[in-house]
Amino acid sequence: MIITTTHAVEGKKITQYLGLVSGSSIGTSFVRDIFAKVVDFTGGRVFTYEPELKKACLSAISEMRGEAAKLGANAIVGVDLDFESLGGKGSILMVSPTGTAVVIS
Repeated sequence: MIITTTHAVEGKKITQYLGLVSGSSIGTSFVRDIFAKVVDFTGGRVFTYEPELKKACLSAISEMRGEAAKLGANAIVGVDLDFESLGGKGSILMVSPTGTAVVIS
């Protein structure tokens, strides 16, 4: 299944719009949060979050792909990834992709 942030797929024609699809993934890690605060204080990249962020993105996109497949789509266009920090101290990460399920030829 083609998944793109653009509103069209180059060289393909959208023949049917099937509707909005989305996914979500929520994760948290208190140990990493503590380490991240130290890194944030001293400066630099927070490498401890990067694998968790990637895993959350892939999980949420997979959920969105499954929703589109149930509708009979072979592509999702106009995908937007939203990242939110939740919880009292922002210790919960939520990733929510949305897009339009379509049939392309």
